[in-house]
Amino acid sequence: MMSNYLENVKKYVDSPVEDAVDSLVGHLRIALDSRDGANVAATDPAELKAIRDGYCNTNLDLDADEADAAIAKVCEIMKGDYAKCRVAFYYLLAQETDRMHRLC
Repeated sequence: MMSNYLENVKKYVDSPVEDAVDSLVGHLRIALDSRDGANVAATDPAELKAIRDGYCNTNLDLDADEADAAIAKVCEIMKGDYAKCRVAFYYLLAQETDRMHRLC
């Protein structure tokens, strides 16, 4: 199962940190159980606010402005993907904000 998420992250990152992907899969385990939870609805302001106020604030220690900027950047990076994998989205948030150390 982890390999599917790793492959998804590899769409955007040449050499992802496998331990970071594994950590995210463990952290998101419950959300990943449903197809809806496994993907980010990037056009839903309520979902993006929940990611900002939850994951970005709590796990990445970003303030609202930093989180909003990072979310916008990740949405732009993943714009060609209709179903935005939550693991890849969160991985890119950590990468784009230099917070990878917080994943492992």
